[in-house]
Amino acid sequence: MQQAPVTARALLRRRGFRRLLLTRLPGQFGDGVFQAALAGTVLFDPQDATDPLDVAAGFAVLLLPYSLVGPFVGVLLDRWSRRQVLLVSNLVRSVLVVLVAGLVHAQVQGAGFYLAGLAVFSVNRFVLSALSAGLPHTTGTPSPSPALPPDPALVPANALSTTSGAVATVVGGGAAIGVLQLTGATSAGYAAVALCAAVPYLLAAASAAGFRRDALGPDGREATTGPAAGLPLLGALRTGVSGLVAGARHIRDRRPATLALSVLGGHRLLYGLLTMTILLLYRGTFPADGSLFPGGLAGLGQVLAAGGVGTLLAASCTPPVVRRIGTRRWTVLLLSVAGVTQCVLGPLFRPELVVAAALVHGFVAQGVKICVDSTLQQTVDDAYRGRVFSVYDTLFNVMNVSALVVAALLLPAGGRSVAMVLTIAGGHLLLAAAYARLSAPRARGGVPARRGPAPPHSAQATGRSSSAPHV
Repeated sequence: MQQAPVTARALLRRRGFRRLLLTRLPGQFGDGVFQAALAGTVLFDPQDATDPLDVAAGFAVLLLPYSLVGPFVGVLLDRWSRRQVLLVSNLVRSVLVVLVAGLVHAQVQGAGFYLAGLAVFSVNRFVLSALSAGLPHTTGTPSPSPALPPDPALVPANALSTTSGAVATVVGGGAAIGVLQLTGATSAGYAAVALCAAVPYLLAAASAAGFRRDALGPDGREATTGPAAGLPLLGALRTGVSGLVAGARHIRDRRPATLALSVLGGHRLLYGLLTMTILLLYRGTFPADGSLFPGGLAGLGQVLAAGGVGTLLAASCTPPVVRRIGTRRWTVLLLSVAGVTQCVLGPLFRPELVVAAALVHGFVAQGVKICVDSTLQQTVDDAYRGRVFSVYDTLFNVMNVSALVVAALLLPAGGRSVAMVLTIAGGHLLLAAAYARLSAPRARGGVPARRGPAPPHSAQATGRSSSAPHV
């Protein structure tokens, strides 16, 4: 008998889910505030002009913790109380942002500044992973087993929590830009905004403190299963590294998974090139005046908002489209649309067209990500899924950072480069053509491979969302 879908209202009536959401929202709002302060310091502080390589270094601080820390987070979260992780991590990062604010106010750049930022975002990785790992404990089935039916609340709970968290981050960034209009885009102004991020982090810690110590796990079953079960801590950490290797080998043996991750890596490389181009355009080419589409941090906020709208539209449109045409055809179509859009709008270098392109690229990025997530969930064995997604996260962020560094070396200081724009456009079209050809169903033993749409659940099976910011 099919169970009725669980609504957002029903989820919010669950006390545990409501409290976990109240832990997530202020924390991710604080992330938006802090990220805006860091971006402003690196990109737009007139008292401390930076070159493109400094911008790339700033993004490395933002993205690399998700790759360097990620393989070990799951091991530790299966050993430590997740409630304690949320409580202590939020307290720690509230102290760290005060330190970063002091460095910004003192106009300290270089290794010390970037290491402090790296520490904040490394702690963020623990917070986001603890929120995800603790979520099943608030919906009814903390430790699913084959003998039990799947928890019908888990997918809508993931969708509600991750989407509302992403919106909170965007709102936090917008609030930071609003505060900067009052404080001024100076070192003191950016320091004040960074300091403000400590308040929502403390609120998130207070909400997490309302849980019992064991309320979010790990419970006995979680602690005694998995590749690191029963190992000493050091051995379990080594397992994190070997897990990446095992995940990569598992992917290599499954052609659909290999192609899906190849598409993801190629797309993130192009997305990173586009991100750096846009950042430099808004910093050095578009005037920060009072026009409808200004340059500077306010204009970059419009780009982020447009990308966020595109992300939400893709989350809404992709499931029904995939039910009709399948993930493969939808991925090819999305990449083709991105290439054509970039070819038509990109070379004109007008801020209103960049905002329009950001909406399209936000839509494409999220649509491709949903398709890749769904393909991996369908084609990899459950016992390897966690390790496969560790490889996924590492590839996602390493390709982003690599693209930012390459673009920083190739682009002029103002970001205006027709060659780069056309390279990004052509890259999307080539990636679409290569994926269409290599992923085409192949005959087996003379019998044509099955064609047609993917199963109805293929684009809805995952509650994952990208931890890295979209621009």
